[in-house]
Amino acid sequence: MKSRKALAVGTAATAALAMGVTALGVGSAQAAGTTSLAKVLIDGNKFDRNAKDFDILAEAVLAVLAAKPDSTVGVLADGSVKLTAFAPTDQAFKNLASDLEGRKIKKEKKAFKIVASLGIDTVESVLLYHVVPGAPITGKKALQANNVKLQTALEGETIKVKVKSHPTKIKLVDKDRNDRNAKVQVTNINKGNNQIAHVISRVLRPADL
Repeated sequence: MKSRKALAVGTAATAALAMGVTALGVGSAQAAGTTSLAKVLIDGNKFDRNAKDFDILAEAVLAVLAAKPDSTVGVLADGSVKLTAFAPTDQAFKNLASDLEGRKIKKEKKAFKIVASLGIDTVESVLLYHVVPGAPITGKKALQANNVKLQTALEGETIKVKVKSHPTKIKLVDKDRNDRNAKVQVTNINKGNNQIAHVISRVLRPADL
């Protein structure tokens, strides 16, 4: 495994959040709700034994905003901003922490500490790499996006969509060629609003570890 420093790809808080996702044929959407993803995904963010929720993701977002109040990550709490986010579960973050440490990490609190030790700028960059600015991409649109590269809120960085038909699966290809690709597990969280999320099984990495 390469050094953790390989993940430190820099901060890109100036990414253009008005960018449309033209490759998917997503145009001007009709009026949508303004419930933010923060309201939907942050449920008290207490570390627990539920590996399928988003406690570590919530803590990571809050840590970035505490250190950098003007970070672009703050758009996740602004329901007027249109975007699609890929939301890693607590298990996804535990998998990342385990890879970084070279041993299995079982506790959410420990996993968060390991991820946070990468540095606030790196955590911010990783979070922005999970955000695709522009009109929300529904699960139906994602199924039509095989081999499409999505421009993320991390400046200059993309993720690639891979769709398998039988059985139907959506995977996301990041910049880490040694790790398994993230699978989309649940689609269309917060559908009908400006911000939509899809649950994923792995943390997307903007650099090769």
